[in-house]
Amino acid sequence: MAGLLATYGYKITDDAMSADLWLLNSCTVKTPSEDGLRNSITSAHSLGKKVVVAGCVSQGAPDTKFIEGLSIVGVQQIDRVVEVVEETFKGHSVRLFGQKKEGVKKLGGASLHLPKIRKNPLIEIIAINTGCLNQCTYCKTKHARGELGSYPIADIVERGVQSFAEGVREVWMTSEDTGAYGRDIGVTLPDLLYEFVKIIPEGCMLRLGMTNPPYILDYLEDMAVILSHPRVYSFLHVPVQAASDTVLEDMKREYTCAEFSRVVDFLRAKVPGITIATDIICGFPTETEDDFEETLDLIKKYQFPSLFINQFFPRPGTPAARMKKIPADKVKLRTKKASEIFQKQFPYTHKLGELQTILVTEVATDNKHYVGHNKFYDQVLVPKIEGYMGQSLTVKIVETGKHFLKGKVIEEGEIQNIPSSYSNPNKLAFSLNPYNMVQNVKSKSSVWNFLIVLVVGVMFQMLYILYRNHR
Repeated sequence: MAGLLATYGYKITDDAMSADLWLLNSCTVKTPSEDGLRNSITSAHSLGKKVVVAGCVSQGAPDTKFIEGLSIVGVQQIDRVVEVVEETFKGHSVRLFGQKKEGVKKLGGASLHLPKIRKNPLIEIIAINTGCLNQCTYCKTKHARGELGSYPIADIVERGVQSFAEGVREVWMTSEDTGAYGRDIGVTLPDLLYEFVKIIPEGCMLRLGMTNPPYILDYLEDMAVILSHPRVYSFLHVPVQAASDTVLEDMKREYTCAEFSRVVDFLRAKVPGITIATDIICGFPTETEDDFEETLDLIKKYQFPSLFINQFFPRPGTPAARMKKIPADKVKLRTKKASEIFQKQFPYTHKLGELQTILVTEVATDNKHYVGHNKFYDQVLVPKIEGYMGQSLTVKIVETGKHFLKGKVIEEGEIQNIPSSYSNPNKLAFSLNPYNMVQNVKSKSSVWNFLIVLVVGVMFQMLYILYRNHR
């Protein structure tokens, strides 16, 4: 939206006080985020600012009292934001909703090729689909985003090519559920990813967004191959939400805890060192103390490096909002217990002294360091030295914390006596990885042919050994 407005001649500013109009993009996942939107609207009105609201709150509940009379841009109508802003400046209230369709089929949304102002010029965020297949009883996002609508593979790949040409070093693929991608248009997430990795330049990386367990179970082998690719972060966000099957059923999550564990166990075995991030919800209305203990046991077992702990929020209009709530003090206590267990786990201690390759893309919150990420998307802090930003660096890990690593940059001359496969973990991962053997193989029959040849070769080797021993 900022890119379109800037192209039309508007000046985009980070200074809210100097702006003539506030374009507020909203999220409906949690009550606090909706409260933040309400507070921003109140502030804008008190300062005499024009307001346009976009995002899920306005789309999912346009009759909400605090957005009454305001102009709204629907989640699939962001390509028309200029029209809405123009009319708002004229004193009109304009509300654009509706879905992008091709015949009767829902599309992903506005074109991926719109002009863009990136928050971080090194990072491109590509939405590969909108909406989802689930009907989770606690989630209000479905009200706003609707059913699944996927962008064609060619459009996503073309956007990636354009982004890398513009100097982007890292692409994030995102959506409400990346794992569900393509099921509405007859393709799969691996189909997309096998095409996309072909266009990632050397020194650039791809990060995959959140996928729910049901939609990754069908192609774990393919995902292991892709996540092992040297230009794809070995990182995946797979929300579990609860370890109790009873609670998961009440949430309508469409999987069991055993299926979630199968995803984690398989990927950890096939992609050594992979980072699996997950979410839990504390205090879902039907969660008993025994149910919650199962979730605590899951946290202890897997020691996730990244764990998002959320209190249950009853979102208006959802089935869970009509269920009898657990007292707030109990919910807070459960949240505290989960946090205490998580905070005692230190997932990076064993990485002290390692040599790693990182891609530097951000400034740390302390403004004294740059942030880079290694192959497993661990956050690695390096000194804030001009020339590091946007570069791939080799570092030695000199300090580890709960949520970060600190690296000492190793210059090229300092690693000449170290085996190249060790000094560059990405190269090592690639050399040991099945992607080398199947990167140009798309069909299952070709993979079977490769396996048959491998088995026959092993049999001949065994027969030769038996023949030699007999002689």
